[in-house]
Amino acid sequence: MKFVDPKTDIAFKKIFGNNAHKSILIEFLNEILELDYPIESVEIADTYQPPKIYGLKSTSLDIKAKDQSKREFLIEMQVAKETWFSQRAMFYSSKAYSQQLSIGGNYQELKPVIFLGILNFEAFDHESHFSRHLILNSETKQHDLKELEFNFVELPKFTKSENELDTVADKWIYFIQQAMKLDHIPENTNTSALRLAYEVAAQHKWSAKELEMYEAEEMEIHRRNNVLQTARMDGLAEGLAEGLAEGELKAKHTIAKGMLAEGLEIETIAKVTGLTHDEIEKC
Repeated sequence: MKFVDPKTDIAFKKIFGNNAHKSILIEFLNEILELDYPIESVEIADTYQPPKIYGLKSTSLDIKAKDQSKREFLIEMQVAKETWFSQRAMFYSSKAYSQQLSIGGNYQELKPVIFLGILNFEAFDHESHFSRHLILNSETKQHDLKELEFNFVELPKFTKSENELDTVADKWIYFIQQAMKLDHIPENTNTSALRLAYEVAAQHKWSAKELEMYEAEEMEIHRRNNVLQTARMDGLAEGLAEGLAEGELKAKHTIAKGMLAEGLEIETIAKVTGLTHDEIEKC
């Protein structure tokens, strides 16, 4: 048996963003997040549809869902390392929170927004693979402002092997991290939702068109990573003789040129390089 990589766009959305098997998303969120009360049902926005025309613009993967109490969940699988990812998470969450209220609406209608970022890189300076970020009173540590919270799973920090998986949450993270390397469903997969996730990820259950899109996405991700790595190396090499600061600036300009040539949006380039829109347009 061979599985797709759940970290890719089409796979992540087919597994977790599909109305045909909502139990997967419900159990995943309930096990990963420390919720005051569990999710019983979800309404998934922009649910999975097999793509007709493939065009990879970024490696950020989004699922938006609301539960029975209208709490909003934003789930993002971030494949490529992004310097300003935490700021973007805060922006997305606050925007989702404010957009709940229409003109003339009452503030009491606002519901909590809970962000979950699954990161294929290390983002924070701590050892734990999971972190929960809340708005707390600096003196009492009371959690009075409960409308926004941010949760992150850093996959490189999760190092458990198959026989070391203690909790259901461990088994879900292991699935996302390791499924593509497995040739079997782990024997300790002891929930129906998790077993269903493996079944959905099994390549023999995918259509030829879906597999074609999946393989194209994997190739495109690798190609763009190579382009960025080459651009960084070339830019830094050119700048060594002119000093470190100027070399870093040259590297950013080289990266920006490469990303522009690939047709990426200026907003995305700005987030990756730290350059302003004007600086990018002059590249």
